[in-house]
Amino acid sequence: MKKSIKNLLSVVLIAGVSAGVALVTAHSVSKTEESPNYSFNETFPQSQLVSLSGSNAANFQPVDLTTAAENSIHAVVHIKSVQESKVQNVQVQDPFYDFFGDIFGNGGRGGRGGQQRQVQTPERVGFGSGVIISKDGYIVTNNHVIEGADVISVKLNDSREFKGRVIGTDPSTDLALVKIEGDDFPTIPVGDSEQLKVGEWVLAVGNPYNMTSTVTAGIVSAKARSLGVYTNGVESFIQTDAAINQGNSGGALVNARGELVGINSVLYSPTGSYSGMGFAIPSSIMTKVLADLKQYGVVQRAFLGIKGTPIDDDQQLMDEKVKSQVKDLGATYGVWVREIVEGGSAVGKLLENDVIIGIDGKKIKNFAELQEALSKHRPGDVVKVTVLREKKEKTIELTLKNEQGNTKVVKGTDMSILGAAFRVLPDDMKRQLNLASGIEVTGVSDGKMKDAGIRKGFIILKANGTSIKTVDDLETVMKQASQSPDQVLFVSGIFPSGKRANFAVDLTQE
Repeated sequence: MKKSIKNLLSVVLIAGVSAGVALVTAHSVSKTEESPNYSFNETFPQSQLVSLSGSNAANFQPVDLTTAAENSIHAVVHIKSVQESKVQNVQVQDPFYDFFGDIFGNGGRGGRGGQQRQVQTPERVGFGSGVIISKDGYIVTNNHVIEGADVISVKLNDSREFKGRVIGTDPSTDLALVKIEGDDFPTIPVGDSEQLKVGEWVLAVGNPYNMTSTVTAGIVSAKARSLGVYTNGVESFIQTDAAINQGNSGGALVNARGELVGINSVLYSPTGSYSGMGFAIPSSIMTKVLADLKQYGVVQRAFLGIKGTPIDDDQQLMDEKVKSQVKDLGATYGVWVREIVEGGSAVGKLLENDVIIGIDGKKIKNFAELQEALSKHRPGDVVKVTVLREKKEKTIELTLKNEQGNTKVVKGTDMSILGAAFRVLPDDMKRQLNLASGIEVTGVSDGKMKDAGIRKGFIILKANGTSIKTVDDLETVMKQASQSPDQVLFVSGIFPSGKRANFAVDLTQE
């Protein structure tokens, strides 16, 4: 016991001596090297751009969204689109006939590629939402909500129902303009989506799963998102965490003041249901598209004419060689011009290796922001493009052109300009001429086909290199050709006599 106490005293003594040494050492250091006592903010200086959202507790009260919700639900409608049952000719592959067709060189009974059979397609019904934007019954919705519909039914929040007719569609932005007949309908005032801020409260109003007049709340999660969901489309989505589900498509994205700032369009989900991310088309794109559809029947789209790389978005994914090239450009954001496209607005104005960093004073960080800025303009408009050229900023004025390389108004094109009537080639004529498909010109009046020399009885097999099996096929190719720089439809086919022929149909309109 005495030994234990002796050892304990020794430890205490040693500890005391050690502490004394430490105190002496510390005292000596403080004398020889004075250390200032910095606060946290002095140690980690803050940006001068940082500001708090409020200076007292009263400014942090929850946002009241009840008025915005009440005003919105009356102008958001339920849309039912019906594709009616139809009888269609389809190509059926039969291995037996294909085998003997290959042996005898006639492609099997019924022509190359199998047999033609008639099938009855079932009626298809789809549901979505829309927003009344004028008191005389104009409604904005998504193109995919009404695409291919034979009948469109519109139901208002007060249970009134109307038949809708399509005024115009724009698959590139997934927008459509529909009209119902009447007056003094409820509307939503249109706001400016460019004024939206990330973190701002918004409402998604629509009809998910056929549950009418549904309102969900969330914030703006991001802006100028590009998802790659539309082929050759214009994408600059508002991302929100307000719940968006199937049936919300075409509905309203509304700010806390009750203004329409977007049209709900895309649900991002591995399951098909809400997963925290929804996307809306901003009102800055919507207003221009709808005005064009009403006035011209087709969107007047400006074509800058460049191929490029968005520096801000893709920099982390670039290989080391490209990263080195970007570093030499001296840019940390913008769209790097890699190629100038013939006939575009940029010819003679922009150069390869320019970096577009602004349009009309607005910063451009990526392709989505570039598309959004251009989507507000029509061919003929003059814009100021700010570029970084040889590490120096330069502002260039250029006149925007359309895809045809001019500033003229692009007119909507439908089958009536061809001045001809068509039908799917009957089976007996297919067997007689050993054809798998085609459409027959059953009549020609004044129009583009008569001008090209096409006569009644001619069988169209291909148009601009695409096989034509139905009248819809021809219409699709013709509309694409009408928007091209050449505006020519090259038609190849055969007469009932067996004589083959080719024609060039000029689609230009005065």
